[in-house]
Amino acid sequence: MPAGPTSKLFRRLRVVLFVLGILPVGAGLGSTGSTTQGLTAQINVASGLTVAASAAMTPGASKFAPFQATLPVSYWARTTPTGAGGTVTVRVTSDFAPAGGPSAASGVLTYTCGGQTYGTACSGTQTASTAAQTPLLTLPPSACTGGGGSCSAASPNTVNLNLTLTDNPAYPTGSYSAVITFTISAT
Repeated sequence: MPAGPTSKLFRRLRVVLFVLGILPVGAGLGSTGSTTQGLTAQINVASGLTVAASAAMTPGASKFAPFQATLPVSYWARTTPTGAGGTVTVRVTSDFAPAGGPSAASGVLTYTCGGQTYGTACSGTQTASTAAQTPLLTLPPSACTGGGGSCSAASPNTVNLNLTLTDNPAYPTGSYSAVITFTISAT
């Protein structure tokens, strides 16, 4: 079909508008656009720990030598740069039973800490308490476990709780058990 006078006029009008700069190249042929979106992430302190469900204390090699047990404690944490860091503590939450045998409340259960893969283990011999939490490990501010770099390479990290229980000849024979509760905190 031949172009009519209207289509010729429209083409000439477009050329005139383009030359005058009123009609940009490609006008009416498409469009593009863009936008931005901000992202935020709240990174909080985090911590956790695991221990075996139970541990048997081994009698000493000689008569009435103390019972011994080593309990590995696995932990992970992220602390803030401005906080106090983190702690792992121990408390005897249920004293030895049945009554008449050893009693943590009387100071016969002690421990040392060692073998930590990150942080600072307790110093010297500690007396396990039924009344208060006692130290096992301290983590510094900006502590983080796993991933390497500024964090420790291991995840989880570990520390050993080396328990000693006095074997008093006056204890009645039998099996005695207690419950120890571990607490980790991070700030």
